[in-house]
Formats: sequence, structure tokens, C-alpha cells
Amino acid sequence: MMAKRKMSLNELSESVGVTLSNLSILKTGKAKAVRFSTLEAICKALDCQPGDILEFEE
Repeated sequence: MMAKRKMSLNELSESVGVTLSNLSILKTGKAKAVRFSTLEAICKALDCQPGDILEFEE
């Protein structure tokens, strides 16, 4: 989604107010949880829906 919006991780970090390291953990799928407020801020910055950036894995 970031590539579609031509946004770098640095730009997203500044826009959302989340550190680069935390965004990197989310981006690589290593996060065990994400706050709804963080998800909302990311979706607003990328102009997308949560389903556009999340996927279910068993």
C-alpha cells in the first residue's frame, strides 16, 4: 500500500507518529498486536481500509 501511495517508511512514520522501528516490525509481520489507534492512523495516512493492509494467517 505504501508503494501505491509512493510513501516511504520515514514519511509514514512522521505522518502517523510511530517510530521507524515499530513500523518496521509491523511491516515485516513480526508484530504480535497492533493498537486500533495505530491502525487507524496508518489507514488515514495511506487512505485505505484495514483490510487493505492486514491479512489473516493461521
